[in-house]
Amino acid sequence: MTAFDPSTLLNPVIKSLSAYKPVEPLDSLSTELGFRVEDLVKLDANENPYGPPRSVLEALASYDWYHIYPDSAQTRLRERLAALHGVPESMIAVGSGSDELLNNLSQMFLLPGDRILDMPPTFLMYSSNAHLYGAEVVEVPRRPDYSLNVEAVEAAVMNGRVGDGGPVKIVYAATPNNPTGTWLTDGEFERLLALPVLVVLDEAYVEFAGEPSRIACVAEHDNLVVLRTFSKAVGMAGLRLGWGVFPDWLMEQFWKFKQPYNVNQAALVAGLTGLEHWSEVQTVVDRIRAGQRQLWTGLAGISFLDPVPSAANFVLCQVRGRSALEVRDGLRRQGILVRYYDTPLLSGCIRISVGREDQIERVLTALQEME
Repeated sequence: MTAFDPSTLLNPVIKSLSAYKPVEPLDSLSTELGFRVEDLVKLDANENPYGPPRSVLEALASYDWYHIYPDSAQTRLRERLAALHGVPESMIAVGSGSDELLNNLSQMFLLPGDRILDMPPTFLMYSSNAHLYGAEVVEVPRRPDYSLNVEAVEAAVMNGRVGDGGPVKIVYAATPNNPTGTWLTDGEFERLLALPVLVVLDEAYVEFAGEPSRIACVAEHDNLVVLRTFSKAVGMAGLRLGWGVFPDWLMEQFWKFKQPYNVNQAALVAGLTGLEHWSEVQTVVDRIRAGQRQLWTGLAGISFLDPVPSAANFVLCQVRGRSALEVRDGLRRQGILVRYYDTPLLSGCIRISVGREDQIERVLTALQEME
């Protein structure tokens, strides 16, 4: 036995953190709920219910070089992304999910005591990454309709520059926002860009919005980063592949910092194939957008639910007159999984992802039976 306690060597910031709680895996849920995996209706994690295109699955099965290290620079994928989206290859960064790029940005910019600005309710990883590096999170809650309180954001950033505690370095904005599905308007976007901060725009769900991506704006704004993912539209959540458009000055620093071989070969094969068969991806995106309209309309007809208008592949609902937890648990007993929130800004809310047509009918029927 050691003569000292090695846990005393641990970074105290790590000791102070709480572990992230992801959704439960399907095999565990199958055992717990008594349903076969294929009979579960999994609508709790905003996943693509159709999965990747068949061409992607065939490419993965036929690739023969998994024993060779992948291209550390992800050259072919970056070239294809550049051609498809009309941005220079030199401005494109690729990560093991956009979560890795979010973490990279935190590592590159944040020191203990620095500040980021978060606009809850929103994606938890923005604040959790900041805490991981000892940074302070300045919260500016959204308005009751979940739009940004831009005036309060501006005040928080500018007050930080003259007050104690140091300036805000990064402002994170998801559009469409998770979990509310709200879109960042052009006016809100322009006002964020005018602030003396790095603006990180998370467009994980942009393909479902019916609105243009803002990746082209990066070339005109040195303080803008736009992140994208293959998890949602391409159905590759299990393969972990994300990308982003960074200004030139930041890409120069990113290459110094980036881990080699950070993206596995299977993800690169799948991502490149998905881009080469984008018409297949778009067909699924259109189907999900139609499903979102079907889901929202059905939820609006449930007497105890108030669905929030959404530009994404999910719908947030306020539960009225009963417990949101009871609604979640009632669906769960039928093998239907939705996201329940117990945080102050989302108290009494559930979030339902867009499933296949049959899954949408199943969740709507189950909710109707609760009336």
